Amino acid sequence: MTIDTFSSLSAGSATRVGTILMTVSLFLCLPVLAQTPMGLDPTQVGSDETSAQRITDEIWQATGFGNTFMVVTTDGNVVIDTSGSVSAPKHKQLLQEVSDAPVRYIILTHAHGDHRGGIPFWREEGTEIIAHAEHEEFVHYTQRLKGMFATRNRAQFPDYLRPVTAATETVAATAQMNPGNYAATILPTILFDRKYDFELGGLTFQVIHTPGETPDQLSVWIPELKALFVGDNFYGSFPNIYTLRGTKPRWALDYVNALNTMLELEPEILIPSHGDAIHGNATITQVVSKSRDAILYVHDETVAGMNQGKDVHTLMQEITLPPELNVGEEYGAISWSVRGIYEGYMGWFDGNPANMYSTPVGAVYPDLVALGGGADKMAGLSQNYLSGGDAVRAIHIADIALKAEPDNIAALQARLAALEKLLADSRNSNEAGWLRSGISEARARLGQP
Repeated sequence: MTIDTFSSLSAGSATRVGTILMTVSLFLCLPVLAQTPMGLDPTQVGSDETSAQRITDEIWQATGFGNTFMVVTTDGNVVIDTSGSVSAPKHKQLLQEVSDAPVRYIILTHAHGDHRGGIPFWREEGTEIIAHAEHEEFVHYTQRLKGMFATRNRAQFPDYLRPVTAATETVAATAQMNPGNYAATILPTILFDRKYDFELGGLTFQVIHTPGETPDQLSVWIPELKALFVGDNFYGSFPNIYTLRGTKPRWALDYVNALNTMLELEPEILIPSHGDAIHGNATITQVVSKSRDAILYVHDETVAGMNQGKDVHTLMQEITLPPELNVGEEYGAISWSVRGIYEGYMGWFDGNPANMYSTPVGAVYPDLVALGGGADKMAGLSQNYLSGGDAVRAIHIADIALKAEPDNIAALQARLAALEKLLADSRNSNEAGWLRSGISEARARLGQP
C-alpha cells in the first residue's frame, strides 16, 4: 500500500501532522520486519549507526527501515533507494561523510514509500531518477486507494501508529478523501521497459526489470563489481506473495523468474534493500536457489490442487514446505500465499452458487445465534474451543455471536482471549500486527485500557 508522501502534504499542514503522514507512508511492504525482533519498532532499525557500512570501496550502505545505498564513482554518485522520509536525513548525512560528490542518478528498485520517500533529500539539480515504466501506474494506484491503505496500515502496524491523537485523526480524515484516479506525483525522469544501461566513472549500471514484490520491481547489476542490488525480491523469509494489507496481485512465477535472473548473473555480492549484503557466489546460489524452489513448490502444489478441484481453504491447510525448503515465515506465510496464488488465478468466486449474491453468509448469523440459545451460550462455546486449543474456531464462534449482539460482553471477552492466545503463539510480524489491532479494538469495546 502507499500513502503518497509528496502529494499528501499541503503547504499549511501542521508539523506534527506532516511528520505522522510521512511516518505512515513508511508502512508499505516492509520485509525489514522479517529481520526485526518481535515488538521492536522497525523505524528504529539503524538508529544507532554512527557511520555508513562499507560493502566494497565503491558501495556503501546506510541501514534503516529500508536501506539506502550509494555507489561512489569518479564522475559522481549513484543512490539506489532512498529509504523513507524519516530515515533519509540521517542516511544522507552518513553517506555524504563518505562522499559529497554530486548525485548523478537515483535508482528506485520499486515504488514503495520506504524506498522512494527520501527522494526530496537526495535530488539535486540535474539528478536523473530512474524507475521502471510500471512505477507510474503503481503510485497512481496507491494514491487512488489512500484512504483504505491508511486504515489497513493502522491495523497492520498498530504498535507503531498508536496512540491515536487529534493529529492522527486529522490524517485519517484527510486520507478518506478520494484523491482521484491519477493524482500521484510522478518523480522519476527516466522510465524504461525491459532494461536500461548507463556508464558512470568507469562503472556500468545495468537496470533490469524483475517484477515480483511489485510490478515495477527492478534489479541493478554492476558487472565490474559483480554486485547485484535486488530490492525486495529477496529477504530472510518466505515472501509476501499476498500481503494482508492488500496490494495488486503478486505473481509467484514472477518471483521465480526474478530469482533465476539473479542466479544467471552469478553475483559475488547480493544486496537486498532490507538486511545485509550476502558475499560469495556459492552462498548466494544456495540461499537464492532455496528461496526460488520454495516459492515454486508452493505455486505448483497450489495449481495441482486447483486442477484436482480442491477448494482454497483445503489447500491452505494442506500445503506446507518440505523441511529442506523451509525458509521461515516471519514475514510472508505459506497459507496466505496459497490463497493469493489461488485467487490471483481465479478471482473471488469459489464455485458455490450461494456466493454469487450480495447477501453475505453473515446475514443469517443472528438467526443461528437465536437457534443456538443466544450470544452468551455461543460465547461459552467459543471459550470451550479455546480451552481445547483451537483459538481460530473460538474467534469464528465469537464473531457469529457478535453479529447478533455486537455489545455482548461474554462474546467480546471470548474474542479477546482467543486473539491474545494467537498473539502469544505468533512468530510472524504481519500476523502479530493484525492480532494486536484486533486486541486493541476488543479492549476498547470492553472499556479496558
